[in-house]
Amino acid sequence: MLPAPEVVERALRASRADEAVVIVTDAHEASLRWAGNSMTTNGSSVARDWAVVSVFRDGPNAARVGSVSSTSVDPADIEAVVRASEEAARTAEPARDAMPLLDPDAADTPDRGLDWSGAPGTTDIGVFTTLASDLAAGFDGADRLYGFAHHQMHSTWLGTSTGVRRRWVQPTGSVEINGKRGEGAELASAWVGTGTTDFTDVDTPGLLAELSRRLDWGKRRVDLPAGRYETLLPPSAVADLMIYMAWSMEGRGAHEGHTAFSRKGGTRIGERLTDIPLTLYSDPSAAGLQYRPFVATPSSSESLSVFDNGLTAQRTDWIGSGVIESLVYPRATAAEFDAPVTLPGENLLMTGGSDATLADMIARTERGLLLTCLWYIREVDPATLLLTGLTRDGVYLVENGEVTAAVNNFRFNESPLDLLRRVSEAGRTEITLPREWKDWFTRTAMPPLRIPDFHMSSVSQAT
Repeated sequence: MLPAPEVVERALRASRADEAVVIVTDAHEASLRWAGNSMTTNGSSVARDWAVVSVFRDGPNAARVGSVSSTSVDPADIEAVVRASEEAARTAEPARDAMPLLDPDAADTPDRGLDWSGAPGTTDIGVFTTLASDLAAGFDGADRLYGFAHHQMHSTWLGTSTGVRRRWVQPTGSVEINGKRGEGAELASAWVGTGTTDFTDVDTPGLLAELSRRLDWGKRRVDLPAGRYETLLPPSAVADLMIYMAWSMEGRGAHEGHTAFSRKGGTRIGERLTDIPLTLYSDPSAAGLQYRPFVATPSSSESLSVFDNGLTAQRTDWIGSGVIESLVYPRATAAEFDAPVTLPGENLLMTGGSDATLADMIARTERGLLLTCLWYIREVDPATLLLTGLTRDGVYLVENGEVTAAVNNFRFNESPLDLLRRVSEAGRTEITLPREWKDWFTRTAMPPLRIPDFHMSSVSQAT
């Protein structure tokens, strides 16, 4: 393969459009899977995905855009992709988000010491050596273990005809372990997981110990009806709910009146949700959760614009000390609604709770539920951000400060916004892996939350 920077430069030289953007991503990935206490599959792959965005100007803030992607590694295909992109631009409707492309000064290049001509980040199956060794000890036990580990190194090069050159190497990893004990009506199932950048910080023995503890909780089973219960949400479950909320925080939708962040005559920015000083934010520099600090997108959406390629990402507080502070505004949308430019984040953190651990919160619970995992989350009503979903792999009864039994699964109906309005306690923030959205969003840090009246709308037969 041609080095990625050369692909960028060749495509830009071949362009006949008024302006052009080229994005190349080299992906090195490795995976490991196990089932029934035995390793089943492992492998690694290398792939390239690249795109050319062509812009023809009808005026300073009027343009037509065409974008064509390719996975070809043949240098002879570069010109054909550029021409296809130009043809797509010529026949496109005028772009609603048209803006001037950024110049190098506005894009704040180069990136934090990363050399434009540097090699891509790499990974291979060897990254799992310690994990596999530690899992072997778990395979010797009586519990049946299933799981998946995945490591990705995505290296992105962005170049524009206005002179922007940006590069970023993004490591992303995760481990999930599902444990099962017993059979039939006595079957207990539990899940644990963690995110990582390089697997050197994965505490596999600790994960297996937590899994065993949760399976121990399932020795006794209690069936409960649907209803509202005081519920403890661990960081992973909180992350799944907050991620969906963050995905809904688009400025245009709020101004146009069809999201939960709309209100008559404007948006809910400035509205207080809770007196607990919770702050929900994204920060490309957050330790252990860093993400690419600039826009690199081959297509426009309500959250991202091709005209913003190269724009530097900054920390954004979505909720600050309990108050809604920000929504997502690409440059064109920000200009239209006289709002600050705000980029969507690729991590999500919540702080402002106490120093209490989940164990501390359990110890202070007279009677309630501990809900460990959420699954199959779907939106019911965008106007209120009402979500529905199922519990999975562990709902537990807490009585007099102790977990005393496993409980049947439920379907729930809740809005993340309403949960923040009703939260009665938040604990210590910790880095966590969301269960439901892990394939799309892994970089989160959340506190456990206590909800006094979490709505379990019906009993589920899910196991």
